[in-house]
Amino acid sequence: MKRSRLKCLLLTSMLAFTLPQEVFAESSFQGALPNIHGKSLTTPVGWGAAYGTVFVGAGGTTPAPYSNESDAAMGFGVGVGNPRKNLGLEASIVSLDLSDWGRYALNLKLHRYLGHGNSIAVGVENILISDTANNRTDADESYYIVYSQGVQDRHVIRDDMNRTKLHYSIGIGNGRFRDKSPLDVDHGKGKHGTAVFGNVSYELFDQFNAIAEWNGVNLNAGVSKTFMIGKQSAIVASMGAADLTGYSGDGVRFIWGLGAGVMF
Repeated sequence: MKRSRLKCLLLTSMLAFTLPQEVFAESSFQGALPNIHGKSLTTPVGWGAAYGTVFVGAGGTTPAPYSNESDAAMGFGVGVGNPRKNLGLEASIVSLDLSDWGRYALNLKLHRYLGHGNSIAVGVENILISDTANNRTDADESYYIVYSQGVQDRHVIRDDMNRTKLHYSIGIGNGRFRDKSPLDVDHGKGKHGTAVFGNVSYELFDQFNAIAEWNGVNLNAGVSKTFMIGKQSAIVASMGAADLTGYSGDGVRFIWGLGAGVMF
């Protein structure tokens, strides 16, 4: 049975943002740092894993688009390099369906920290590296470039931690950021989204980030919180509601993600 392109891309992107991407940023960076909580639900950010970080995560949706069933993905990855001095590279391998274990994809992101809370990244998602012959997906590779800023205004900076509460990202890409799924087309949702995507997050009550994002075809909202375990390890939990408008999908759905990382 051919898999839904929308389902596979949603699972891939959910996994990507369970990961503690900027938790281990160096405190010596100029300007206020981004806070340690997740900044998005299904859209890329300019910060990324680096410095010898190893991470694992899972993400899912209930229900899956145009389905009455839930679905989930799982994967692991590494972050290497130094984005302050040159570049960081984040790479992850994702199992697109936990009930199948026959289809895997590779995600890659190069990122550079620019100082004063901002960073830029280029990446590709959903490079299929394994697929079963009788259960193929029509999901395409998605390339993107994204710029992220931790706002430096003194009114949103926690002086005790030198971290900002307010963050935003803006980017452009193809694939899932531009093209709607065949099921969306069949249901009269149109063929294309905006290709432009973005997200904004704000830290509430010194506990977690509230998030709103446009992923190129629809609006999502949710929350994310990071739990530090010592100075080198972290657990990140995110949850939210996807497809808040009628531009794609067949209704609002619950999405979730859980990840853990350690820096060696």
